[in-house]
Amino acid sequence: MPAINEVVDLTLEDGVALITLDNPPVNALSPKLMDGMYDAFIQAIGDPEVRAILLLCAGRTFIAGADIKALGVESPKVDFFELQEKIEGAGKPVVAALHGTCLGGGLEVALTCHYRIAAPGTKLGLPEVNLGLLPGGGGTQRLPRIVGVATALDLLISGRQVDARGALAVGLVDVIADTTDLAVAAKAYALALLAEGRPVKRVSDLADRIGDADAAVFEAARDQAERLRRGEEAPRAIIRCVEAAARGDFDAGIAVERAEFQKLLDGPQSAALRYAFFAERQAAKVAGLAPDVQPRALTRVGLVGTGAIGRRLAVALLDAGVETALFDADAAALDRAGAAIDRTALILTGSLSDLAACDLVIEAVADALEAKQAILAELDHAAPGALLATSTARPEVDAIADATTRPCAVIGLHFLSSENADRVLEIVRGKVTSDEAVATALALARKLKRVGVLSGSGPGSISQRTMLVLRQQADAMIAQGVAPEAIERAATEFGFPTGLLAARTDAGTATRTLADSEILDRLLIPLINEAANILGDGIAQRGSDIDMVWVHGYGWPAWRGGPTYHADLLGLPSVIEKVQSFGFNPAPRLVEYAAAGRKLAG
Repeated sequence: MPAINEVVDLTLEDGVALITLDNPPVNALSPKLMDGMYDAFIQAIGDPEVRAILLLCAGRTFIAGADIKALGVESPKVDFFELQEKIEGAGKPVVAALHGTCLGGGLEVALTCHYRIAAPGTKLGLPEVNLGLLPGGGGTQRLPRIVGVATALDLLISGRQVDARGALAVGLVDVIADTTDLAVAAKAYALALLAEGRPVKRVSDLADRIGDADAAVFEAARDQAERLRRGEEAPRAIIRCVEAAARGDFDAGIAVERAEFQKLLDGPQSAALRYAFFAERQAAKVAGLAPDVQPRALTRVGLVGTGAIGRRLAVALLDAGVETALFDADAAALDRAGAAIDRTALILTGSLSDLAACDLVIEAVADALEAKQAILAELDHAAPGALLATSTARPEVDAIADATTRPCAVIGLHFLSSENADRVLEIVRGKVTSDEAVATALALARKLKRVGVLSGSGPGSISQRTMLVLRQQADAMIAQGVAPEAIERAATEFGFPTGLLAARTDAGTATRTLADSEILDRLLIPLINEAANILGDGIAQRGSDIDMVWVHGYGWPAWRGGPTYHADLLGLPSVIEKVQSFGFNPAPRLVEYAAAGRKLAG
């Protein structure tokens, strides 16, 4: 059998047709891949020598999901449902061999196969909700039929992944391969199915797992959606789809799923979440960084300070598998920190010289500039080979670096952390901070599963300047007689987490009433104007980086994109008018982009 196309291959071994997908890097469901799969299944189904069909993927993963960039742009020659019908309708057993990640459309493909074998460590899930979507290829209909309604709702609303063992426990896979060679194990499994005379098992025909769903299951799902994804439309649409699945008519459920998927795809929330998805990845791309620069290996990281920040960073580093040395000159404080962290891998030391072997040392002690300068000067001598970082929200990275003999080795690391959002590491680069230090900070962010966002150091960093403006506006409204509770309500209705503004509660009796829309304008329009100033000052590389600081650092609802994305939705000319109406000068970058018809988010 010849190759189908450049990304799909078809071979025949012992009566088993091996359809192998090879679309690097993650075998995304591109139109070309779908076309090749369809043609391969047509050939395999029509070949009388083929008794079973095995679907495999080359490389490090099974189909990891849809090609997001192709959504609404490119189309295969047959739609996804036709491909699935061809797979599920094959009169021969079809086995999916899963490894790496089997996500989104990849899992929906696997669910149309009759049997699933997974390599140990395989991750499975339907994460479409994270993009403001739902599984639009039958996932909301087949998943409940194979794992039950309650489990399906949990997986669909959370978007979480399960490993191979968890998938086996809930019935999502039929067997875990007992050999490192998945292709060999999967072929043996297919031949065993034939030898046993096992019939094809169409998931769409299964009914025994959906008949016991009651109103309480769906009410619990609505509570989960409100708790995890307040204000988002996709979870509610998912619940409606699973309710349709529970009624038992597969085709009717598919019709509901198609309609709900299209509404989400065409809606503003999914557009914003897809923007945020790509903006998060764009943040790691630093303009002007030397192409051959390599980050430090970060074999060992030192922390100076056993306060709340130091302890939190120690735990995060240890969880990421980084050897960590924690210093404090106060022996009692060091002992308390060691007892609180309680990790055998943690190195406790009262001597700065013990940090000499570290690749990176982070100061997490004091807020006063003079204290930070003194600590960095000591570290400069005690750990002469290490990169030095100050864990700070302060803008004076250059002043702190000047206290050392090698300011190029100094960088600011601001770990934005709140109850509701703690996924940003703001990397504050000084005027002479080296490319190696920046690359190492970005690598550290990845290790800690944070979004690394580069910020200039003055005047002020991204987070410092924007949050200051927001809080100033809240305080100004309170001073004018607006109730703090009204400001809090407007912010939380927009989607911000409770308590973000830390609005004063001692403001006295409210004497002024503003509509929620006006409160939001007074909060967000000056923030947007400051974001444009930050871009103009070169503090941020791009508008989307500012958005990532707010989405992942301060809890701006991702389904609203971020401040600069919000500005583009409002329209920059409208933003300028509102800036002027509040008595501010529009940022030059805002005026420039409005005149050129450019977008602030970039």
